[in-house]
Amino acid sequence: MTANLRSESLGVGDSAAAGPHVGVLALQGDFREHAHVLTRLGAHVSLVRRPEELDAVDGLVIPGGESSVMDKLSRTFGLAEPLQAAIADGLPVYGTCAGLIMLADTVLDAIAGQQSLGGLDVVVRRNAFGSQNQSFETDLDIPALGEEPMHAVFIRGPVVESVGAAATPLAALADGRVVAVEQGNLLGTSFHPEITGEYRFHEYFLGKVRARTASAVE
Repeated sequence: MTANLRSESLGVGDSAAAGPHVGVLALQGDFREHAHVLTRLGAHVSLVRRPEELDAVDGLVIPGGESSVMDKLSRTFGLAEPLQAAIADGLPVYGTCAGLIMLADTVLDAIAGQQSLGGLDVVVRRNAFGSQNQSFETDLDIPALGEEPMHAVFIRGPVVESVGAAATPLAALADGRVVAVEQGNLLGTSFHPEITGEYRFHEYFLGKVRARTASAVE
């Protein structure tokens, strides 16, 4: 049903139109929550379900949801290969929860036939914190985003089991398990800042989008 929704542009007003054009992958999951956050931050936002819609954006968010369903739909709608090509070409992409799984080079417990887009030099484990009723909240120290801790919500989230040489951990739980990483224009978190009113990761991501857009016109 989700994939049959019409394409939408969610940017509103002059400030949104003047901001970077950011897409949110809208095959499945909580894509609307990300779209509203990005719009509030001044981005022009559109939902991406087709290759031609991906071609039009300067950055992309892959939301939380079910990674195996996203993978299947991305291949069904001809988006998987264009997404991989865009990532390889340096498109800024931010993945939350299932989006982090989609960006990981290796998924330890992928279901049969499940593939990831890759790009992040990390190994992740799906549903590392148990079922949905085992969701939890905690505060994280994230030096890259400032001194104030970030309140993070984990809902059937993945964990980064290992970080390769090309990637950089940004945040970890008290037990040392990594839950946020970056690599060049790629950013991934195990948790859901789009539902807590905590916008620093989205702002950080938009900084990457603006920097790449500026370099492209120089």
